[in-house]
Amino acid sequence: MGFRDIKKKKKNLTIHKAVSEPHFNEKTVLVTSTWDYVDLWLKRAGKHDARFFWNQAHSFYDATLLLPKVSAPLTAYYCFLNAAKALLLTKGSTFSDQHGVSGFTIGGQTSLSNEKVKFKSSGILPALCQHLGETANGEIYTLKDLLYNLPNIHRAFDLTYSADTELFIPISNPKIVRSMTTHESWFCAELTDKFANQHTINKLPADFERERSVEGKWLIRARRRFNWHPNQRPASLNRYKNYHKNLRKDLYYINGGSRLWYIKRGGNINGIIPRSSMTITFAAMHKLSEMARYTPDKLARHFDCQHNWLLSEFITSAPTQFIDEISSELTGHEFMLPGRN
Repeated sequence: MGFRDIKKKKKNLTIHKAVSEPHFNEKTVLVTSTWDYVDLWLKRAGKHDARFFWNQAHSFYDATLLLPKVSAPLTAYYCFLNAAKALLLTKGSTFSDQHGVSGFTIGGQTSLSNEKVKFKSSGILPALCQHLGETANGEIYTLKDLLYNLPNIHRAFDLTYSADTELFIPISNPKIVRSMTTHESWFCAELTDKFANQHTINKLPADFERERSVEGKWLIRARRRFNWHPNQRPASLNRYKNYHKNLRKDLYYINGGSRLWYIKRGGNINGIIPRSSMTITFAAMHKLSEMARYTPDKLARHFDCQHNWLLSEFITSAPTQFIDEISSELTGHEFMLPGRN
């Protein structure tokens, strides 16, 4: 079945960092830091309560950069908590002041698998889950599995736990295409380098398959379809927004100087958590912040184990990644570093 690219302002219609209300028609915002941009955006929008929490988050973010690894999770978590409140207030979500997440430890051995995290049914985290189309009904995960499901530290995880299956498959040139003969439209992307093979195709989630109509390339496509009518652009774009929200359940990105998108593999693999990296990061940092606050000696022991580099990478990279995701989700914009950086 032949297909063609869908263009918007002479560029291919593609996927977006924001999940709930992406602004597909607007240019990428080039900015060194999203803090000031979002602050001014909230000011223009008259979101004064949200702006207060956003600036609180910024203060905790700055403090995190100055603290050692055994203390940084505490301020990093409060950065996430306040940024999440800013998002929820901006979107008009209702939530209680409870954090909505708790942690506990089993066994006596210092192990990430013995550190447990529970998603409660009310509070900030459940409200964030609801906003992103996820459940929060008392699910319990290990800290190891939460870190396993984050693309921004997946290389560190693979090197730490080499026996665990790799979860993330890099994709290139993600875009939305439509049939040459009908209005049916769908997501399409390319597998390259060592991932361009049938073995990778076999790892895809059930909703994806190989696109066989193009020879010489390893293209994948979503099985789901939506209708795109070129002469009904606003309505078509709304249909795509609904399609895109479901699509993003399988697609993740790493914040950086270029667009790095990944698809989380499918199959019956222990440890896969079907959640946004935002809610996973929030929950994992909460667990580390509990230890930093109440049992810092226990957290210090984790840095004497084989997973010390993994924890260090998470604590270092999570704030930048999380705030980039929240900034996009809050404003509907995409942010990238300027070329000069």
